[in-house]
Amino acid sequence: MASNDTLRKHGILPPKEAPPRTPSPPPPHTLHDTMEGLTLEELRELGEDQDDDEVERIVEQFRSQRLAELKKLRDARFGRVYPIGRDDYTREVTEASSVDQDEEHEGKGTGVVCFLYKDGIPRSDRTFEHLRILAQKHPHTKFVSIVGDKCIPNLPDTRIPMLIIYRNGDLLNQIVAWGADRERKIEELEAILILAGAIIPQQQPPTRSQKGSSDEEDEESDDEPSSRMRSAATRTNGRSAKNVRNSRDEDGSDSDFDL
Repeated sequence: MASNDTLRKHGILPPKEAPPRTPSPPPPHTLHDTMEGLTLEELRELGEDQDDDEVERIVEQFRSQRLAELKKLRDARFGRVYPIGRDDYTREVTEASSVDQDEEHEGKGTGVVCFLYKDGIPRSDRTFEHLRILAQKHPHTKFVSIVGDKCIPNLPDTRIPMLIIYRNGDLLNQIVAWGADRERKIEELEAILILAGAIIPQQQPPTRSQKGSSDEEDEESDDEPSSRMRSAATRTNGRSAKNVRNSRDEDGSDSDFDL
């Protein structure tokens, strides 16, 4: 009688099934893999527990890199002017202004500047460029833009550009026809937004020279450019509108703008 091997050789029986391959063992976890899943506090503890100075250096370098990345993400939360539509207004402006930035600013909400513009109007185009720069400089403030008559139907060009400022769900102020009276500088716009509460300047620690001259600065505070800018900003935006519906046209006639 022929053996099974002979029968398989002549194709009478199917070939033997190959024995299952033994899976390769998984590669050992590297130090980088371990660090990827740790929190900042766990990374600090991992570094302190190391007897090897080189490993400790690598862990600390990784932790510093993680801190820098988190800071960059936090600081760049906004950082640009976001285009929105009329249907986005409540979510992106009113509700967004009610969100606290972090624990340090709890209860202060977020400053939101809604820019109503129209292409081809020089003062509007110039203001748009200024806002793009300010959005990068002040990433904790949210800047959004929308074509004026897409936000407020029949909005006349005489009221362009318009800036509507919110914080904590409240309409703080509105600036109408910015730059219509004369060409405005970016510093003036920045001062207006700070006064209105849209921007909260980030505190910078004073330098040694600044500390030494603090008494002088107090005496001369009335003559500082910043004081003059605040006065100019107050004059420019003396009429603070709490409700856009109650705003007035330049000719004094009532408007019925509805957001």
